[in-house]
Amino acid sequence: MTAEFRIEAVIAALRQVTPAGKPFVPLHEPSFGGNEWAYVKECLDTGWVSSVGKFVDRFEEELAAYTGVKRAIAVVNGTAALHVCLLLAGVELGDEVLIPALTFIATANAVSYCGAIPHFVDSEERTLGIDPYKLGSYLDDIAEVREGGCYNRLTGRRIKAVVPMHTFGHPVDLDPLCEVCGRFGIELIEDAAESLGSFYKGRHTGQWGKLSALSFNGNKTITTGGGGAILTNDEELGRLAKHFTTTAKVPHPWEFNHDMVGYNYRMPNINAALGCAQLEQLPRFLAAKRELAARYGDKFAGIFGVRFFREPQNCQSNYWLNAILLNKGFAVERNALLQATNDAGIMTRPCWNLLSEQKMFFGAPSMRLETAHEICRRLINIPSSPSLVDGEVTP
Repeated sequence: MTAEFRIEAVIAALRQVTPAGKPFVPLHEPSFGGNEWAYVKECLDTGWVSSVGKFVDRFEEELAAYTGVKRAIAVVNGTAALHVCLLLAGVELGDEVLIPALTFIATANAVSYCGAIPHFVDSEERTLGIDPYKLGSYLDDIAEVREGGCYNRLTGRRIKAVVPMHTFGHPVDLDPLCEVCGRFGIELIEDAAESLGSFYKGRHTGQWGKLSALSFNGNKTITTGGGGAILTNDEELGRLAKHFTTTAKVPHPWEFNHDMVGYNYRMPNINAALGCAQLEQLPRFLAAKRELAARYGDKFAGIFGVRFFREPQNCQSNYWLNAILLNKGFAVERNALLQATNDAGIMTRPCWNLLSEQKMFFGAPSMRLETAHEICRRLINIPSSPSLVDGEVTP
């Protein structure tokens, strides 16, 4: 088969799943079909649009109930959530934090906000996330546990935490990663920005780490416009996270006393109102996205040179962004396929460039990244909006 025929076959498969006659199919767009207008209007009518209001409390309570954690703290965005998670987990100036090289820039930025140093680790193709077995072997070679924690023998710096990111909503293999963390005394903090509605062995993501971060950006499974949340099962850390993200102001009817350097990371009530309406529709969004993934799986099953990425074993993914992987021999066709699909009005995009290749992180510590490089060369995201099948799925 020629490269041209292969590209045409992919476009034909996408056409069979996406709406006929639509001039442009975006990668992921929000869906507002519930109480968004009513809840936002209530904020406008009452004047409660800013940093306090009933929708913030409600959103936090309902988010905690859905994910199964004890506390959820709503903040301005997912990067802020991850920044606070790292600080509360004890990440300090000069520490190293293990993160996947294959992740969005926010993961590394949050580490840098703490004055810490990203330490890049490899991924596995089975989950698209951190490979816990490679990581364990790597730490056996370069790390030592002594008083005060785990240390990198090559740099002398403390390795304080590992931050797995659940790529496109597909859960990392968390049990063996927890074993590695326990063996080396490293804190686990989940970057669950993309995985609201994803489950690992029957439990929602965000429950394995000491703290976890979610994102509700406009392209996420649910959106608050901008926004994020901190999840934790530690009540005291949850209380501290709330205090920390509301400028560390000591409650008082009129005085402005602050007992620590805090952050103005509060989610506004008007954004939380949008989030409450979106949470009400989350089961419908997830059903639609899983149906869309099933259709893609069927259509791509017979196409030579490419496969649809399916959720890892023992996981239930939200399929936030669907993805196809070119066979290794056809990785050279990636850019031509991206060009052809976008020219055809079907938005596709490649994976992120590896963070180890970003200029501000040149020279950061890193293990060998063979699999992350392979995934980056071969992966393409395809349209994933629940609205592509939403009207056909029973709420």
